[in-house]
Amino acid sequence: MARNDPPLSLTAVDAGPAAVAGPGAPVQPAPARGPSRRPRGPARNPALWVTALPLTVILAWALVPDWFTAYSPLDGVPSDNFQAPNAAHLFGTDHLGRDVFSRVVFGTRQTLLTAGLAVLIGLVVGTIIGLVAATAGRAADATAMRLVDVLLAVPGFLISLVIVTAFAPGPVSLGIGVGIASIASFARVVRSEVLRVRNLDFVEASFLNGGTYRSVVVRHILPNAAGPVLALLAVDLGAAILAISGLGFLGFGAPPPTPEWGLLIAEGRQYLGSAWWLTSLPGVVIVVTVILLAALGRQLLKTFRI
Repeated sequence: MARNDPPLSLTAVDAGPAAVAGPGAPVQPAPARGPSRRPRGPARNPALWVTALPLTVILAWALVPDWFTAYSPLDGVPSDNFQAPNAAHLFGTDHLGRDVFSRVVFGTRQTLLTAGLAVLIGLVVGTIIGLVAATAGRAADATAMRLVDVLLAVPGFLISLVIVTAFAPGPVSLGIGVGIASIASFARVVRSEVLRVRNLDFVEASFLNGGTYRSVVVRHILPNAAGPVLALLAVDLGAAILAISGLGFLGFGAPPPTPEWGLLIAEGRQYLGSAWWLTSLPGVVIVVTVILLAALGRQLLKTFRI
């Protein structure tokens, strides 16, 4: 710097090139800042689609089972009993000559309907309890959370077993029992997410702009708290399938000969030594479905959480 040049002030240095160039120079726009952290869309998360595609096939089993097998799930050929898995019978045949793959495919509808009923009960009741606990004051919060603590203190499988044995065993009572056991998890997640979203700036701005309690909850709080709830929905569906299959194995599900995943394993357990496929292959389908649902829940959380 020359001796006669004026020293650069701290203001000019901080202001950037426009301030140093002088008042006659054109003002340069400030450098653009990076975008704020937002949830990735489904199109930007290929792992979500890789996880969802096999589950789409399983869902298609429940909706259109006739597309995947030409055999009847109830009628068999006695002379074809205990055939090992082959090209004609992918999962082999059972003691009555029925195609096991056909019974697994047709049993998907019964299992998913019962699990869907359970998840629906847990989602609706748990969302209401969590929303009331987070927004209706300290007294409502304390009361709702004590109810949740009571549900969490008892194992979910035991709650389901008590409900099913108190009423007539069947898919409806089974779904209600498993659904009651899942209320607590939904209530806690909804409560924590509503408390988190309620303190964000745009929610406060909505109240300052004259938004009512109902409009702010419906338009802003619930949609932005839905990411973890969707993730829990997928994970809880897998847990419901496990619980329903376990109770079906014990004889509390659909009565035979109705195909149902847990019942298929129960029917094949007495032939485990000579016909391993009767229990192993339906069990593999259950395990793979639950793992895929858990992976789907993880990807949904990454995709939709703000």
